[in-house]
Amino acid sequence: MLFLVAALLLLGVALGSVAHAPLPVTLVAAVVIGVWLMVFAVRERHARRRS
Repeated sequence: MLFLVAALLLLGVALGSVAHAPLPVTLVAAVVIGVWLMVFAVRERHARRRS
C-alpha cells in the first residue's frame, strides 16, 4: 500500500512539472524515458534468455 501511495505521489509531481514545462522539453524528456525503458527491456530479455 505504501508503494502505491509513493507511486501516485511521484506521478502527481511528474505530471505537475510537465504541465509547466514547454512542449519541446516535455517531448525530449519523453523520448529519453522511452529509450531508457527500451534499453532496460532489452537487457532484461537478454538476461532471461541466458539463465
